[in-house]
Amino acid sequence: MTRPPPSPAFIQYLDDELLRAPLLFDQVIEGTVDQLRRGLAKLGAADRSASSDLIQGLTNHRGRLAEIYTKTLRQQAAEDRARTTTAPALQPRPVRAMNLALVEEDEVAIDVELSHTVEYVKTHAEHELRELRTYIAALVGDLDVSADHNPFRPEVHAKALWTAAQALPTSRGWQMHFMRQATPPLAAVLRQSYAAASSRLESMGVEPASYRTVIMPSGSRRSAGVETTYTPDLYRMRETMPAPLDDGAPLRYEGQQGGAAGAKREVWAEVARQAPNRLDRQAIELVSRLFEAIVTDERVPHDVILLISRLHGPAMRLTLRDAGVLDQQSHPLWRFIHLVTYEAEMAPDVADPERRRLLRLAQQLIDQIAAEPDQRPTIYRRAVQAVEDFLRQRLQRRLTAAATQVGALQKLEHQALDGGEGGPDTIGGMVDLPVMDTVPADILVEAAASEPAPSTGAAGVWLASLEVGTWVRLFLSGRWIHAQLLWIGDRGELWLFGDGGSDATWAVRRGALLRLHGAALAKTLTMRSLLGRAALKVQQQVAVQGPR
Repeated sequence: MTRPPPSPAFIQYLDDELLRAPLLFDQVIEGTVDQLRRGLAKLGAADRSASSDLIQGLTNHRGRLAEIYTKTLRQQAAEDRARTTTAPALQPRPVRAMNLALVEEDEVAIDVELSHTVEYVKTHAEHELRELRTYIAALVGDLDVSADHNPFRPEVHAKALWTAAQALPTSRGWQMHFMRQATPPLAAVLRQSYAAASSRLESMGVEPASYRTVIMPSGSRRSAGVETTYTPDLYRMRETMPAPLDDGAPLRYEGQQGGAAGAKREVWAEVARQAPNRLDRQAIELVSRLFEAIVTDERVPHDVILLISRLHGPAMRLTLRDAGVLDQQSHPLWRFIHLVTYEAEMAPDVADPERRRLLRLAQQLIDQIAAEPDQRPTIYRRAVQAVEDFLRQRLQRRLTAAATQVGALQKLEHQALDGGEGGPDTIGGMVDLPVMDTVPADILVEAAASEPAPSTGAAGVWLASLEVGTWVRLFLSGRWIHAQLLWIGDRGELWLFGDGGSDATWAVRRGALLRLHGAALAKTLTMRSLLGRAALKVQQQVAVQGPR
């Protein structure tokens, strides 16, 4: 999310936390050393000697490690501000030219370890993180806490800790052992640090923001709801809806022109009274409630909600003519809403130029839909087709831009698998970057760990299900990304992904993907059912309150 320049209060908070970072790191080291010493008696002679060396290294190099830790925190905070205070122009992202970097075999194992550290901290400091988030949101002017603005999130500290660990004069295996041993002390120290930060901000007079709760005209609130791909039978739900009696009031749709505020419920009661029969009136009531539930779903981005709310009026007119609106996911009205929302969520930064182009197209299509006096399903089918055409063209642009990289990666795959150095399960060694400077992939994840990755089972089935254009969620280089599959090597060994939030590309080896999936760090992103969540919410309302 693009933010305004940091306020003086936020800068002061940032500087204060960085000043405290060396002390925080010292506390983590003390806790880790104590834990390592307690475990010495349980180790064999060789491991006991290596563990003692690790303890000695932590003691001797504590000052240097603290400097690295603090420097890494500072760099990540600066990068975060630079990324979120720049609003790009409304045009397709240019593809950067960058060298290919080859990550060694243990990099995916490191990502797995980092993810464990992050989740451990989040679990043990959940309350403190949530409270601090409200104070920092207030510092940056986000009074609804619509995003996490904390520059020192658990993943930032975990990455800084790993950067410091790599400076230890020991093997990679013992550096990772240090990370595992340091995770509980880190969680305990960060829990105290987050709580203390909230107290300091409170004492400074900072009024915490409130988690977003939007009161709609009908009195409903934006809420999280239930994650689901299931949609109740809308035809059966229709039977539970009230059917207002016709009192001769004229049809009116002017309540929809406001867009952001949504429909006023009394307007739709008037519409329902003009329906020719009871089932039509009940269908109108149900669709109206479904839209109210959708636009109060806090997990849908606010800019997308503004667009969806403008379809409320046209959808009511459509329901008068087409009972097929209740055909759940198959109706083009719901397909259009789901498709636009899903693709917008793949690029979560509201300032991302590709996302803005998508929503600009959606706005144009919705304007055309709203202007149609005769609402028919064909209008919405054309809108779905227009969005799908846009997405195909966008994918093709990215594939064309990556053609040179794909050629180089394909050559690399054939050389690695046919060169006689380890067969299909290894692509060993470092690639000479000047030789591979035509490949602008950010990272080629070569393998996941020292043991061979599984090729069968759930991970293998998952990998076989992927095709070009599929969106996935991956944990790479210490962070979660939304990525779109751009290319699969002829031999199925190398896979090229495009980052959903930037122009970065990721070349990932098959074995790495299998291991990531096995560690629950890779999964296919599926289109969430806004209609299903809305229908469940309406069901709950009827069960608790009865028909309104």
